[in-house]
Parts: sequence; structure tokens; C-alpha cells
Amino acid sequence: MKTRAAVMDKGQTEFEIVELDVDEPGPGEVHVKFTASGLCHSDLHLVEGIYGDSPRFPIVAGHEGSGIIESVGEGVTHLEPGDHVVCSFMPSCGYCRYCETGHTNLCNIGANILQGCMPDGTFRYHRGGTDLGGFCMLGTFSERATIHARSAVKVDPWLPLEVAVLAGCGVPTGWGSAVNAGGVRAGDTAVIFGAGGVGMNAVQGAAQAGAQYVVVVDPVEFKRETALSFGATHVFADAEEAATTVKELTWGNGADQAILTVGVMDETVIRQAFDIVGKGSTVVLVSQANAANNTIQLPSALMVRSEKVLRGAQFGSCNPHNDIPRLLRLWNKGSLKLDELVTKQYTLDQVNEGYQDLRDGKIIRGVVVHG
Repeated sequence: MKTRAAVMDKGQTEFEIVELDVDEPGPGEVHVKFTASGLCHSDLHLVEGIYGDSPRFPIVAGHEGSGIIESVGEGVTHLEPGDHVVCSFMPSCGYCRYCETGHTNLCNIGANILQGCMPDGTFRYHRGGTDLGGFCMLGTFSERATIHARSAVKVDPWLPLEVAVLAGCGVPTGWGSAVNAGGVRAGDTAVIFGAGGVGMNAVQGAAQAGAQYVVVVDPVEFKRETALSFGATHVFADAEEAATTVKELTWGNGADQAILTVGVMDETVIRQAFDIVGKGSTVVLVSQANAANNTIQLPSALMVRSEKVLRGAQFGSCNPHNDIPRLLRLWNKGSLKLDELVTKQYTLDQVNEGYQDLRDGKIIRGVVVHG
């Protein structure tokens, strides 16, 4: 089967639109015709080299996707042709140690997401004699894909897939970083660094959890203004100004949570977050950083005395197969904003234009809609 897809090869600075062959689904796999794909900064990291030598190139980009199941492989019983699905960038096998202990976002088969291969090491995209992986075992910047069945989450067929697509990455990652990983509670003060497609959902999550103050730090005025409509109570262009206000709002105690959803993590923003929270409070690391760099450099003595907690959050510590439908139900109820996250839609041929808009701070989330 043929498909058009946006491919990144090592050393390229833009995604290339090419025609590929896609295998039929094997055991435990499904074939999806994608409807939409979100433009997440994590795919841009393939261009920027943030992942170092970890990715296998060439690779089909895109990891936030929605579509319709066209066929299923042997042994797949929870999905059938015609089902509408949102893809989770973290697959969950259901039986490894992490899945069985309730940490499906840390599933062992997620070890292949940067290689883009199936758990057995084989590939489903091909071009000539070259095998191509799908980013996060998906490759949603493609018209079609054959993926692991546990990467697809069935959703209600009446949901608009161009909107539901956001529940595959940006929404649970951001929302969960506040609600699950950050543990935001009623009356808390939460500070979100970075108000893009992930950070805006951390704002929503913190506000829904009952935070008294939701403080956003972002250098882009458009994003700061948008954050106010998503539940932010205060917005600032720089961390120093935010820290002064947080100190006043909390009577000198500091914030309860700092959630880092910036484009690229570095030691400066981690230290700013560490300093802005108070005793016994939590700093949640969400963004990617260059794996070759040691980006956490903090005074351990102060951390011990203040009992501050520094923790990572993968997929917002969410359970993909439970939380993706749950978040979409919140949208259906009117409690979660999804439509408002989408600043602009693009065609597959405009994917590089979309990422330039992301670099320029013009969009919260762009969505590729497949024809």
C-alpha cells in the first residue's frame, strides 16, 4: 500500500514529503488511515538534534494523530475496521511490570519510540530498499500507517477527529503534568513555564484542579494573552518578574508547583523553577532536553532542607487508554478547551510552514489535516 509522508533524514533541516510503501498489519497490529496530526515541538527536535544519536534515520515524523482503522492483524480483538481512534505516543502492552503496576505511560515497549520500529525490531514503512521507522512507533505525518494495536485508543465515532487528535499528546501531557504529576489542589499557586501546545493544557489542568493562582511565564505576548483565556490568573514575560509577584501572592512562601513545558529544557529554567517554589513543593520536568547535557544543577543542601521535590513526567503521568477518552469527555461536557488550542490547520505539504509558524510563536497548536 502507498502513502505520502513527511520524512526526516539525518542532517536535514526540513521535512521532505515522499511516497512510501506501508505493510499490511501483522499480528497485534492495525492499519490506520489518518485524519489529522498535531504539530508538536517534539517532532521539531528531530530537526534540531535534541535527541542526539538516539533516533534512527530516516524516520516518518509525527506522533499526535487520529484516524480510522482500516484493517486489523491477527489477535487484535479490541479494535475493528471502522473504529475511530486517537493514537497514543506511548504504547502500553498491558502486561509488563510498569503496566501491571498502573504506570502504563512507562510501558517497556515505549523503548522503541525513537527508533520507530515494532517491538520485534522490524519496520512497516519502506522506500526502495530502505526501512523507515515511525516516530513514537507511529509516524502520523503520513496518510496511512501500520502501528502496534496498543498505540491506538478507540474513541466515540461522533467526535471530530481534527479536534480529538490533541488528546494523543499535548493535552494529556500538559493537563496531567499539573493534575497528576504536580498534584495541584484547591488553593494552590502553580507556575507554568512555557505556554505552547503542552503548557496551555497545564494551565487548564491547574485551573480545573482549583489552583487559586495560575501563573504563566512565556516571552511571547500572543501566548501570554491566550493563557488568560485558559485559566491563567497572572502572566509574565520573564521569570524574575513572576517570582516577585509569586512571593507577594503567597506571603513569601513560594509556589506549590512549577511545571516546565518550555520548548527546550536547560539548567537556567530548572533553577528558576526550583527557586520559585516553596518548601515541600514540586518542580515537574516535562520538556525535552539534549540527552548529552547535564541540565540539572541544583544546590542539594537547599533541596534537602526545604524538602523540595524534582520529578519528571512522561505523558503527564496519564494512562493513555483511560485518560484519552476521559479528557475527551471533559471536552464534550464543556469543561476542557480543545478547539481553542488549534490556531491554524495545514495540509501535509505545508508541514514545514507550520513548524516555521511554531518557531515564530504564531501558533499554540497547528494541525495537519489529511485530505
